[in-house]
Amino acid sequence: MNRSSPKIGYARTSTVDQNLDAQIEALTAAGCGMVRQEQRSGATLEGRPELKTILDFIHPGETLVVTRIDRLARSMQDLQAIVARLKEKGAHLAATEQPVDTSTATGKAFFDMLGVFAEFETNLRRERQAEGIKAAKRKGVYRGRPPKIDMAAIRAKLGTGLSPTEIAREMGVSRGTVYKAKAEMLKSNKIIEGRTA
Repeated sequence: MNRSSPKIGYARTSTVDQNLDAQIEALTAAGCGMVRQEQRSGATLEGRPELKTILDFIHPGETLVVTRIDRLARSMQDLQAIVARLKEKGAHLAATEQPVDTSTATGKAFFDMLGVFAEFETNLRRERQAEGIKAAKRKGVYRGRPPKIDMAAIRAKLGTGLSPTEIAREMGVSRGTVYKAKAEMLKSNKIIEGRTA
């Protein structure tokens, strides 16, 4: 990795339950003066404001650094779109745990090869999952997705005066889900009050 060019780190996990500390530490050790982070799915480029900010404002000669390329995207198409955007801006991509550095010919070749293998592995996983579901359906043990969270039940419990923490623990949901239900409840109450005023 080119040590002299300015580096911007990008750390990502798919969920808030996962810890970003190891990625941030590795990116800082790699010389990143700034590390942007987010806890969003990598299945799509949509809904990832921190990555969008980097791609919008990265300068020529700068390098976007990740620990592994799967922190950026889960498909070859998205990875290629990111690299094309960086190239357009005169910037580069590098990874701390893989020999990926698009400022070098070897790094570019390795990046392309990794992307092909990542996509191949994803397709294999999908096929195995589909086969597993078919087999489970044949045996009559496939249950499908778990039931959706009952927001009405959460609102009912909020109405009894239980705290969000108590409700989350009792119903096996996150406190964020309870707060979302509370916000919806307050919003609908305001609408009703507005109509009766």
